[in-house]
Amino acid sequence: MCSYFTTASHDRLRTEVRTFAEKEVRPRIPELEESRSVHHELSRLIAEQGWIGVTVGTEYGGMGLGHLAKTIIIEELARVCGAMGAMVQASQLGVAKILHFGNERQKNRWLPAVAEGRCLPTIAVTEPESGGHVLGMNTTAVRDGKDYILNGRKVFVGNSHVGDLHGVVVRTGPGSKGLSALLVESTSPGFSLAPQEKTMGLHGFSFGELIFEDCRVPAGNLLGAEGDGLAVAYSSSVLYGRLNLAAVSLGIHQAIVEETVNFAATQQRYGKTLSDLDTVKQKLGQMQSQLMTARVLAYNASHMLDEGLSCDAELINAKLVNVELSLDSARTAMEIHAACGLSASHQIERYVRDAHHIYAPAGTSDIQRLRLAETALGRAKGQWSQRFSEQLRRSSAALGTLLDPLARESVALAHRP
Repeated sequence: MCSYFTTASHDRLRTEVRTFAEKEVRPRIPELEESRSVHHELSRLIAEQGWIGVTVGTEYGGMGLGHLAKTIIIEELARVCGAMGAMVQASQLGVAKILHFGNERQKNRWLPAVAEGRCLPTIAVTEPESGGHVLGMNTTAVRDGKDYILNGRKVFVGNSHVGDLHGVVVRTGPGSKGLSALLVESTSPGFSLAPQEKTMGLHGFSFGELIFEDCRVPAGNLLGAEGDGLAVAYSSSVLYGRLNLAAVSLGIHQAIVEETVNFAATQQRYGKTLSDLDTVKQKLGQMQSQLMTARVLAYNASHMLDEGLSCDAELINAKLVNVELSLDSARTAMEIHAACGLSASHQIERYVRDAHHIYAPAGTSDIQRLRLAETALGRAKGQWSQRFSEQLRRSSAALGTLLDPLARESVALAHRP
């Protein structure tokens, strides 16, 4: 798949994750669908594979394999279960803030735990009244000696009910410079969770509400400096969030195509299988084309990020196109399944529900198009991929040292004059 971007190491990683997902995750799907609640055991089991630390450097116990490897991990898990793909992407989104803004003490304390699967991090920005309008948030943090006292609520927090360490963006002063970010442990006094609500899809994944009532957090848990909160929120969303969600959409999209092809190849109509009918072939061809296009865009953006290239627009576009094309393929799949697609006995019903959950996080498609319009007009504000390019290049260099000898030889030959 997209061999221009991937190596033999990526292929082995894909096989490892797919084998795990088929063996450990797929048998649990009926349980997830019936309970419609977070699955703590499965979330921990996946974390213990080390995949949450795929972008964490080896010096902190991580895999150090970069963003393309991250995309493949999320994609393969989401192909089997969108909820578990979403669980991993949300945790890796929580990793971003520590990698980019954490000091060495914070990195040494938390990143090894993340890499070992002992800590599931989150990021919490959205609030009930302000929604995605970050500057409209009202959750406050007031300095009190060696601590901060937090009050307020955060909603739609990925991994809310399994998270161990919440990266919370709070208001410490007025305006855009009055936002800061704090690492809040789930055991902190004054921290609680609202009851998890049942949702349309992604059963087994939690994206709920965090409550802070005079919640006391050590001042040493401040990420960066006071006033860095907006940068923490935006950079995490652009560099990790959009690409991660593109990967979830891509995995669900792959499942939609596979399930529909299998259905069309086994259902008899008019004395032949559905897949023998030209009208159905047209739809299958369209779905396959959309899947291939979506994958190229996700892998290209991942590759550019690993190379430390300026690629904010490519990351935005990867999320936009993957979400929109997966939803379009979901509609086409329902046209082929017809009434059968409405039954929970067919997996396509689950895939269609799950596909819709990826639309809003990290900005709806309208938001992505607005950002791309700013790029076209030359009005784009900053480049987060450029700001952190040195860190990303170091990750890419680490990946090179982990390639198998044959792959390294091929890369060397390709760059000979």
